[in-house]
Amino acid sequence: MMWQPAQFGSIRLRNRLVMAPLTRTRANDDGAVTELIAEYYRQRATAGLIVSEGTWPTLQGKSYLGQPGIADTAHVDAWRQVTGAVHSAGGSIVLQLMHGGRVAHPAITRREVVAPSAVRPPGHVRTASGKQRFPVPEAMTRAAIAELPLMYAKSARRAISAGFDGVELHAANGYLLHQFLAANTNLRGDEYGLEAGGGRRVVTEVAQAVVDEVGADRVGIRLSPGNNVQGIDEDYQTAADGCRSLALDLRPLGLAYISLVWARPGDSLSRDIGSAAQTSIVVNTGPATATTREEARAVLDSGAADAVAVGRAFIANPDLARRWAEGRVENHPDQATFYVGGPRGYTDYGVLPG
Repeated sequence: MMWQPAQFGSIRLRNRLVMAPLTRTRANDDGAVTELIAEYYRQRATAGLIVSEGTWPTLQGKSYLGQPGIADTAHVDAWRQVTGAVHSAGGSIVLQLMHGGRVAHPAITRREVVAPSAVRPPGHVRTASGKQRFPVPEAMTRAAIAELPLMYAKSARRAISAGFDGVELHAANGYLLHQFLAANTNLRGDEYGLEAGGGRRVVTEVAQAVVDEVGADRVGIRLSPGNNVQGIDEDYQTAADGCRSLALDLRPLGLAYISLVWARPGDSLSRDIGSAAQTSIVVNTGPATATTREEARAVLDSGAADAVAVGRAFIANPDLARRWAEGRVENHPDQATFYVGGPRGYTDYGVLPG
């Protein structure tokens, strides 16, 4: 099944192997992507679908130095070299829209840091002057939350103008939309709080606005129930039930797919969400450990997903689809080069001859 083509809305997949979104911090200081980034994605175009690294829709949503943006026409023009390179190699690519929310720092955004509630995330972030602790974010005003759908919609339109085949909304892994869904980051008592179903409402309204702007057949969303990273603290069962409810909320929109960061392929969650939302499901089983070829094949053969997203193996193996299809030995990723910039550990991994 892995090598069969698929259609997610209007998004064509040449096979069921998806390149997961991977933070690589190679963009210019202004968020513009470069020829080096275009080459990186072109090399990996034999994936059934590429999901770009998380890309900020507004400077306030930038989480990391070197993270790309899609906030203006200069970003659109720069991204065109990426989409053109991928399409010329026969691939498909969607842009992941990612607002960091509280996972940010004023030294990076030059703006105040905002979140559903004023809860500081743990840990530190690298800034131009060195590592700094994350600050306590400002709780978003009702007016600011109400503006989110339009902001995402405008950025989605820019992505389509840049040549992307679609967009993926990042509502996972502790970033802004996920912060609205988690009990320890959304402490609001108003209509946007969890008690009122407001977290799901925010995500659904953002998705609706993006669908209205670019069409449901070009929109996916990423969720990560129970993947407790970036300071998210969720009980898996509670988070899974919340995702099932969100899937029902999203069903009328007719999304192209839902992508799950999901390390428990033995339970029924992916099937439940696919059935509730009536859409295709992409699964990434490796939040803690890298997904192997055998694990990917097992997920697909079991019917738990329509495609499997793979991250670290694609970093080191631009030709991963061929290596897995032929059972060939894989390169190992050099983690020391993940975020350092430049071509080393980025575009210099070898491919099979022929």
